[in-house]
Amino acid sequence: MNFIKKYLLTIIGIAVGAVAGYLYYHYVGCASGTCAITSKPLNSTLYGAMMGGLFFNMFQKEKITNNTNNND
Repeated sequence: MNFIKKYLLTIIGIAVGAVAGYLYYHYVGCASGTCAITSKPLNSTLYGAMMGGLFFNMFQKEKITNNTNNND
C-alpha cells in the first residue's frame, strides 16, 4: 500500500500513456508495417506507457528527510 501511495502519479502516467499509445497505433499507426514502434499494438502501447510514466514522474515531488546526527 505504501508503494502505491508513493508512486501513484507515476502509475497513473503509465496507464494514461498505455491508452494513448494504443490509440495512436489504432488511429495513426503505420500502414506499411516498417515502423518499429507503431507497426504493432504491443510496441506502441509499451512505448506510450514508458513515456507516460516518465512524463508524469517529472511532476512527482520527492520528500526530503534530514537525518543529521550531532554526536560531537
